[in-house]
Amino acid sequence: MMALDFSSLLPLLAIAVGAGIAGGVLAGLLGVGGGIVIVPALYMSLSAVGMDPAITMQVAVGTSLATIVFTSLSSGYGHFKRGAIDMDLLRLWAPSLLVGVIIGALLGGYVSGLILVGVFAVVAALVAIDMIFRKPSEDLAVRSFSKLVWAALGTITGALSAMMGIGGGTIGVPLLNFLGYDIRRAVGTSAAIGFIIGLPGAVVYAFTGLGVEELPPFSLGYVNLAAATIIIPLTSCFAHVGVKLAHSIPRRALRFAFGIFLMITSIRMFLDLFNSLNVNG
Repeated sequence: MMALDFSSLLPLLAIAVGAGIAGGVLAGLLGVGGGIVIVPALYMSLSAVGMDPAITMQVAVGTSLATIVFTSLSSGYGHFKRGAIDMDLLRLWAPSLLVGVIIGALLGGYVSGLILVGVFAVVAALVAIDMIFRKPSEDLAVRSFSKLVWAALGTITGALSAMMGIGGGTIGVPLLNFLGYDIRRAVGTSAAIGFIIGLPGAVVYAFTGLGVEELPPFSLGYVNLAAATIIIPLTSCFAHVGVKLAHSIPRRALRFAFGIFLMITSIRMFLDLFNSLNVNG
């Protein structure tokens, strides 16, 4: 573990406040669990205090998943009250999501942090392009697939989400929208999925990080409890603001906002990846 230097924690805790507020609003607005903001924010703040690049991304991802457990409950409840969650899909998807999360979290806990950055950047860019440029059909109809296909989609969604430290909305929202779900229903259902992804994902990252050296103070494995303690109340509170926005702005504006934000995030992560490769090279 890193030396107990509280001054080195200040940048991390300050950025955690901003990430908690922004992550909470976006969790309710876009159904993303807040991880799409929290992961890059923690990644940059941990890098700024000189943390070992080999484990920086794992701590950012593990901590993000821990916060998503609570954020998704707050955001999901708000969407549930508005009838925007497909409970049948949740019951169908839950087992395969859980399998995917365990696979993704185990991989994320042991592979290079640079690989996680690359996965995050690529998936975010692909989703952004789809959300910005694809015009959904006005006559939405949920596509019919076998349970085996839905299970495969759930496993992939869970695995990628656990590796990226996100609540499932980054992948789940565009996927469900593409499969015929109304964008608001896709957002609401994805918000609820975050709990299924966050809880087991955080537990696995905590265990795989036990005994790892050079972790920041107050870490339980790859989960930093100091940052999580600050982020969780903020995301849970501000998620309700996002829910209200999600049900008041036009559908096209919601898709466009989601896509633009993801593209900006992806570009920033690609720049960090290239800089790290150049330094290591």
